[in-house]
Amino acid sequence: MSSHLPTPARRAAAPDIAARKGREPIVCLTAYTAPVAELLDPHCDVLLVGDSVGMVVHGLPNTVGVTLEMMILHGQAVMRGSRKALVVIDMPFGSYEGSADIAYANAARVLKETGAGAVKVEAGETIAETIAYLVKRGIPVMGHVGLRPQAVLVDGGFKAKGRETDERQQILADARATAEAGAFAVVVEGVAEGLAREITEAVGIPTIGIGASAGCDGQVLVTDDMLGLFDWTPKFVRRYADLRGEISRAAQAYSEDVRARRFPGPAEIYFAKAG
Repeated sequence: MSSHLPTPARRAAAPDIAARKGREPIVCLTAYTAPVAELLDPHCDVLLVGDSVGMVVHGLPNTVGVTLEMMILHGQAVMRGSRKALVVIDMPFGSYEGSADIAYANAARVLKETGAGAVKVEAGETIAETIAYLVKRGIPVMGHVGLRPQAVLVDGGFKAKGRETDERQQILADARATAEAGAFAVVVEGVAEGLAREITEAVGIPTIGIGASAGCDGQVLVTDDMLGLFDWTPKFVRRYADLRGEISRAAQAYSEDVRARRFPGPAEIYFAKAG
């Protein structure tokens, strides 16, 4: 039996993103809900279900308190709302560092329960063996070097990286180890601009910058920052909208209409049928 339904768009996969090295820049934004994923999907190559959801949606002070269950729940929502972008889900703090076996069990659960195309880990030389273990067993991995939000307790805050020689060399080594372990791409966050360019030239996989350099192979931002939903945003964020102001103005107008009994009006209420 033939079907008149439109052919579903083919969703991007990890190899598609890996093949973009040195080509058209990769567009990535975070998404945590189905409606936002639906809006972003036509414009993005990658939708990242970041553990930033803990701060952005749940009001946590950092990402350390994010759980695997939270990531799965939001990953499922983003998959429902998107059709073409590769969906990558962050592995939260404590879910992959203990051993390669634990990392595999948790990553496999994330992909099975969400249908997403890849996971992301905060990478480095110490995690390289785990990345290789996952990739060899069929789990696409995106790395993350430089400023690592899950290390906030060790670092004492969110601080730019790579401004001193020793730190610069370590971040470069982390990126190389991530690529050599088989990651298909690596996020480079909060590092000196020159270092980001050096990393991009040194590794054979795409670099996705955030607070890094326009010379990276792609860019990612936290969508809520980009849309202006918070009073404060990091230096590296460009606000493309002022949704905080728009939402506040809409809520004010609504409250004024309710208090003045202008809402609901005839257009928004139901009347008994005649007869």
